[in-house]
Amino acid sequence: MSNVTVEATNMLPILKKKLAFLSGGKDRRSGLILTIPLSSDQTSMEELSATLDYLLSIPSDKCKARGFTVIVDGRKSQWNIVKTVVLMLQNVIPAEVSLVCVVKPDEFWDKKVTHFCFWKEKDRLGFEVILVSANKLTRYIEPCQLTDDFGGSLDYDHNDWLNKRLVFEKFTKESTSLLDELSIINDSDKNSAVDKEKSADCALLPSFDPETVLQTGHELLSELQQRRFNGSEGGGGQGAWCPMEEELLAQPQVMKLLDSLREQYTRYQELCRQRNKRTQLDEIHAKVMQVVTWLQGPGSELLKTQQAIGDSMRAAQALQQKHEEIESQHSEWFAVYVELNQQIAALLSAGEEEEVVELKALQQQLSDVCYQQAAQLEGRQNVLQAAQGFHSTTQELSQLLDGLLGMLCADVAPADGASIQQNLKLLEEKLQTVEAGLASLRQKGALLMEQMCTQPSWPLEETESPPGEQQDNVQHIQAVMEEMQLRKQRCEDMVDVRRLKMLQMVQLFKCEEDALQAVEWLGELLDALLKTHVRLGDDSQETRTMLDKHRKFVDVAQSTYDYGRQLLQATVVLCQSLRCTTRSSGDTLPRLNRVWKQFSVSAEERQQRLELALNFHTAAERVLQQERVDPESLDEVDSSGKTLLDRLTMPVIFPDGTEQYFGSPSDTAAAAEGVRERLLLVEERRLQLDPDDFIM
Repeated sequence: MSNVTVEATNMLPILKKKLAFLSGGKDRRSGLILTIPLSSDQTSMEELSATLDYLLSIPSDKCKARGFTVIVDGRKSQWNIVKTVVLMLQNVIPAEVSLVCVVKPDEFWDKKVTHFCFWKEKDRLGFEVILVSANKLTRYIEPCQLTDDFGGSLDYDHNDWLNKRLVFEKFTKESTSLLDELSIINDSDKNSAVDKEKSADCALLPSFDPETVLQTGHELLSELQQRRFNGSEGGGGQGAWCPMEEELLAQPQVMKLLDSLREQYTRYQELCRQRNKRTQLDEIHAKVMQVVTWLQGPGSELLKTQQAIGDSMRAAQALQQKHEEIESQHSEWFAVYVELNQQIAALLSAGEEEEVVELKALQQQLSDVCYQQAAQLEGRQNVLQAAQGFHSTTQELSQLLDGLLGMLCADVAPADGASIQQNLKLLEEKLQTVEAGLASLRQKGALLMEQMCTQPSWPLEETESPPGEQQDNVQHIQAVMEEMQLRKQRCEDMVDVRRLKMLQMVQLFKCEEDALQAVEWLGELLDALLKTHVRLGDDSQETRTMLDKHRKFVDVAQSTYDYGRQLLQATVVLCQSLRCTTRSSGDTLPRLNRVWKQFSVSAEERQQRLELALNFHTAAERVLQQERVDPESLDEVDSSGKTLLDRLTMPVIFPDGTEQYFGSPSDTAAAAEGVRERLLLVEERRLQLDPDDFIM
């Protein structure tokens, strides 16, 4: 097919006028039939010439070599126009025209004139011109090759042909241009290595979309193949039409263009894929280096400047807040790391060997830097947590020491020994709490120093934090623990003094309580002596036993009195030690002495009565048991009995002048009755004795 210099798009208004057309029909020599349908209107020779130039540029040289049969339809035109058109054919296509059939109208032109003109110009024209009626045209051309305008059966739709022609030319133009562009792109990439500095978008965008052009070509080829298939099936019979034969629309050229376009487009796609992959690798490399640069640069600097542990809980919390801000900044870059890691993993699964090596190196570099930075963050977080624990314990211990010191500085004025014991217990508990707090502080201080020492080290090429700052932190921790130890020791010393004082106070209260108890016991002994120690015994043996018990009873009372005296003396000593006024001797000691004097008088009286009773019973028993009785013995019994009876009726007179009787009157009467009964027995014994029985 010859190169088309004029496109249908540029002369679309002229082509739409259908001044001439190639219907696809052929003459008996297989030459193409060119139809020029002249109308009654004035035909523009310039437009007709342009139309013929365009139409004759379509067939191939091989097709042109078979010659054209031109049908000039002059049935609606004038002879001079027909003549002009026939002469114009000589200038436009003299070599290609083999026969010109001029279809004459029903009202025939002047035969002589027309015959003379064609005959006159025959040698000069170079082709044969015949004048024929429409119904006689089949003598030269088969009916199946003629359109229905000339009584033939060949279908021809000029608008459809024009649309197809526009599509064909558009496809040819776009595909040819696209092939050139793709060839340049592919060849340039083949002849030189892929420029890694260029992006995938640079010089890789052709003027037309290859997918769209290929789609258009396939649709056009499908239409051409369908038309040709239908034409061949018709076998030249009735109704067959094949306007899209290879001579007209160059179906092989469409196929060739499609094949070439597919080949170049496949190469182009591979090139784009490679460049996209290279670009993707470059982008990943850039992002990796961006993450690495930030982590090793600003990120590391942020962490290196944060080495302090603070000197209080509030300062440690402020450092923790600052660290959380730094962690937040790192989290954004760690998120980029995760995304990059996923992208690299996806590329590794489908990457080539060279790319895999590069990707693994990037992945390893990125992972090393990120894990190193994460370890630094974790180490710093551990230090801050340990610092907060240390400062929190320091604060709590300081408060405990302040509370203990306040308790030690307060005056102790307990009401009794129980309250002193309670205060002492509380003091001991506070001291134990302080000791536990100090032990916890030492433990957390050791943990903090351990965390500081075990922090991940920075790479050798990076400047580490100043050793002086770390040393200051250690010295601060040790100073805090030493200060707390000194404060605790001072409190312990004060606790020892307070404990001794409180124990002395407990002892003081105990002595006072026991002294009061001794007074009560002595009073109870006195009360028992006066109320229950009334009987004098029925015989000497019983009286002697009662006298022994009385002496023991007095010994118990004496011990109680002595114990009370000792306790009261101890309270005096304790009060002097505690530098407090003597509280017990002014009340308890007089009471003790008073009760003891009352007991002593009562016990002496009781002992005398028992001794009188013993003498009485002894004398009475001797009189009653002897056969011969001395009269004086009888008188002695009588006298001692009466003395005893008189003594029973007498009260005990205390030093303060008060009086107290032993027992109740009935008890006294019972004791006296026993004495009287003995006296009666002695008197009976006197009466029973003969004068000879008396010892003279």
